[in-house]
Amino acid sequence: MKNFTVLDWAAFAILIIGGVNWGLIGFFSFDLVSTIFGVMSTASRVIYGLVGISAIYSVFFALRD
Repeated sequence: MKNFTVLDWAAFAILIIGGVNWGLIGFFSFDLVSTIFGVMSTASRVIYGLVGISAIYSVFFALRD
């Protein structure tokens, strides 16, 4: 098993948050991030950006040895 760094765990946690949010959107048409931080506010855009960066990072994490 690979050793996870702090960055690996952070990316994993952010992906879980993003996955839960997308699940809520898909099943209930409820966007939790927009509800908490406002529709496309600066904070919600930062969160969406972090989820995207975490996804890209996770692709490289999955491919490294």
